[in-house]
Amino acid sequence: MSDVRVRLAEISDADTVGRLLRDFNEEFHVAGPTTPEFAGRFKALLGRGDVAVVLADDSGRDAGFALLTLRPTPYYDGALAQLEELYVVPSLRDRGVGTLILRMAIETVRSRGAREMHINVDEIDEDARRFYERHGFSNIEGGKDYRMLSYVQEL
Repeated sequence: MSDVRVRLAEISDADTVGRLLRDFNEEFHVAGPTTPEFAGRFKALLGRGDVAVVLADDSGRDAGFALLTLRPTPYYDGALAQLEELYVVPSLRDRGVGTLILRMAIETVRSRGAREMHINVDEIDEDARRFYERHGFSNIEGGKDYRMLSYVQEL
């Protein structure tokens, strides 16, 4: 892990981030845009102040990324951050790469005024749940009296 570096992605990294997101989707059998489509979208997203991508590399090879968005909220004098994606390439997992990415993600959104970060995790993904809990995140959906659900509609 000593050669792993994390940094904020720039517009010139759009192709790399697009490929990493496509790899992530393919690993988990999620249909979606192609690598070039993702790259084109990241070219636009990476220029926005309410989007950040943390990019990790290990000795010059891509190691993973996190995609974060910020939005206004009436609950804080600051933004609400959403960790949209966090991915570490399979061969580099369990080496602390995800921890480095997550730490920089938190620092980044905090420096942009975020007061809270949300993450959606599949209930059956116990490894991801343990990872986030180990880093101080709390599951609010497992309450005894209620369970918060996430609904989606494609438009």
